[in-house]
Parts: sequence; structure tokens; C-alpha cells
Amino acid sequence: MPSPHSPEIRSVGPDQVMAHLPLRAAVDALRQALQEGLDPARQAARTTSPLTNGEFLLMPSEFEGYAGVKILTVAPGNPARGLPKIQGSYMLFDAETLQPLALIDGIALTSIRTPAVSALAIDALAAPDAADLLVFGTGPQALHHVRAAAAVRHLGRVGVVGRSEEKARELAQRLLDEGFPAEAASAERVAEADVIACCTSAREPLFDGSRVRPEAVVVAMGSHEPGARETDDALAARASVYVEDRETALREAGDVVLAVEHGAIAADELLDVATMLNEPRRPGPALVKTVGMGWQDLVTARALFENLPG
Repeated sequence: MPSPHSPEIRSVGPDQVMAHLPLRAAVDALRQALQEGLDPARQAARTTSPLTNGEFLLMPSEFEGYAGVKILTVAPGNPARGLPKIQGSYMLFDAETLQPLALIDGIALTSIRTPAVSALAIDALAAPDAADLLVFGTGPQALHHVRAAAAVRHLGRVGVVGRSEEKARELAQRLLDEGFPAEAASAERVAEADVIACCTSAREPLFDGSRVRPEAVVVAMGSHEPGARETDDALAARASVYVEDRETALREAGDVVLAVEHGAIAADELLDVATMLNEPRRPGPALVKTVGMGWQDLVTARALFENLPG
């Protein structure tokens, strides 16, 4: 529990986030919070506020003695200026006094929390000997998702699929340098993979879902727009589909929204994270669609704050 007499607001930069919030610790914190009764359906929804040159994204949450909010800015014109499109911070508070405790780099926190949510799903649903990972995407989240999967399974093979073969080779080489058995790959390898991680900005399906193995787990985190998707109806129709929260998914998750609209799955067939953690996996592939929620930021920010030295 935070102290109501904390003398100052801690400022936590990107390097401190990476140093004091290991992926395995983030996964364990998320699991523990859900087991302690955190209900994603009762958490505040993400809100947006338009600005002249972009928008604010606000993601508040409260649980077990802490409250917090992530404030992100989305500035579409920034890449042309050589600046990041998305920037932001996380503010952590004592839930009783509402005293601010820490200001945390929001992008670094997100870079850990997002793959930690995927790793929690992989740990819950993938076979204990799952070792073949195929990742779509070549950006930071693709890199972090390989690291996250490795935190919960021993990886014997890692394939990287990208729109740019050069970037796929570059990420594969970076992973090789980190000790992962990685190589650039094609989308056809979905037929062999135990775990498939979709970490892209794609708006159309990345692969043929009919080719995914019945034992495979697919995690898709690349979008939170109802009109964008990384997976297709063929996969949704075959899979048990897990989401953070049903209402949130039906509002924001294109992989789910479009599959429901097309009749590939019914809304009442969606399974939540409590089912994922507490019930045996069902036959067929598992599709885990996440959009990111404020409770995940809070839980990981709490774990980080409590792990800071001093």
C-alpha cells in the first residue's frame, strides 16, 4: 500500500521502467490482480478528447489502494516533423488521499504492459511445450512480444513476418543477437506455429485463419478501432475468442466487431480473461484479441512503483 506521507512525486523515465519492471513481473502482477477480483468490466472506459492537431487518449483506473491515469497524445502530423506520433505519461496516485505518487513515462510503460497481457494469455492457453512463435510486425511491439513469449515459454523457433522483407531481416538479426533462434519468415508459416503474435497497424487480415493449427494460440493487439483487423472470419469461426471485456471488445476491437457482423461468431460466445485463467482451454485454436485497458496500466504501474529502489 502507498504511504499517505510520501515526500515527493517519483519521476520514472524509460530506462527505469525497463530496469525495474521485468516482463515476468508484469505478467505475474496482471494475473494476481485478476485473481484478487479485479473486474475489467467495471473499470472506466478509454475516452478521447479532440485537439486542433490530434487528440488526447485518457485511460483511468482504480484498484487495491492505487488510482492512475494514462494520458497519451496522438499527433498524426508528427512523423513528418521527425517526432513520435504517440507520446504520453502515466500518473499514479494513492487511492485514499489522491496524493500523486509517481509520473511514469507512458510509452515505456505501454511497451511492457501490452506484451505482458499477451504473455499472460500465452501462459494460460498455450501448450506447456509450445516453442514455435511467429510474429507479424517489425516494430517495438513485435520485439517486446518475442521477449514476452520467451518469459513464459522456451522458444525453439521464432519467425518474423513484415511488409518489408528488409525490416523483417533486421528484426530477426536483432533477435539473433539477443540469443533467440530467429529468422525472417512468410505468412505461410502460420500452419506450423504454436503461437502467433499480431503486432501491426494492418487494417486487413494478415493470414488465412483456416491454416492455423487447432492447438495454436493467436494474440492480436495491433488495433483498437472497430473497422481494423489483423485476423479473419475463418479464424474467428474456428476459435475460442477471448477478450479483456466483452463490451469494450464490441466497441473497439475490429477483429471481434467485424467477425460478429459477418456471422463468424456470436457476441455471447466471447470469453473473458477470467474464463481464460480459471477454466480449461476449449478445443480448437484460441484467439485472444486485446485493445489495451486502463486497469492493465495501473496494475503494471503499481508493480513498477513498488519495485523502485529507495
